[in-house]
Amino acid sequence: MNAGPATGRPSTKERIVTAGAELFRRQGYTGTGLKQIVAEAEAPFGSVYHFFPGGKEQLGAEVVRTSGAAYGRLFTAAMETAPDPVTGVRDFFTGAAHTLVETGYADACPIATLALEVASTNEPLRQATAEVFTGWIALGTAAFAKAGAGEREARELTIALLSALEGAFVLARALRSTEPLEVAGESVAARASALLAAP
Repeated sequence: MNAGPATGRPSTKERIVTAGAELFRRQGYTGTGLKQIVAEAEAPFGSVYHFFPGGKEQLGAEVVRTSGAAYGRLFTAAMETAPDPVTGVRDFFTGAAHTLVETGYADACPIATLALEVASTNEPLRQATAEVFTGWIALGTAAFAKAGAGEREARELTIALLSALEGAFVLARALRSTEPLEVAGESVAARASALLAAP
């Protein structure tokens, strides 16, 4: 049931998680059914319960954690390949804007989509999204602290970055415009520049 790496094709479990992530991001958690996920993943229906005995809720938590790790790697890559942290912030927002345009404004952050939808109704999924956000805050705090910010200031900057990014995603999708991401990116970059330039 689980394809090996020799085939070059993702395993059944990986395909289910990837399909879940894409569909949750585009349609929301409650708007996506397991039958649709397995059809998108080209997997037998029983494979969902083989890999996720807890059903859709367990799959949702796995999608949150897997997507969270992937987005964390995107942030790290943007920061590490940029000549300085301020440019890294701009590049991160620019990359998010490009992804939105390329996907017809369908692909924003799946973590925020799920968090907004289930935070008050599904405690396991709320915990999974909180775990991812906590990890992102730690990642950003470490990156900005390494660039010279104090621990508290680095954490506050990271929270401001995440808040700006997620809010900009909402506006950008509604307006069908990258302007919110551009404005948010410049705002966070300016804050980062002022912080890192301070003695």
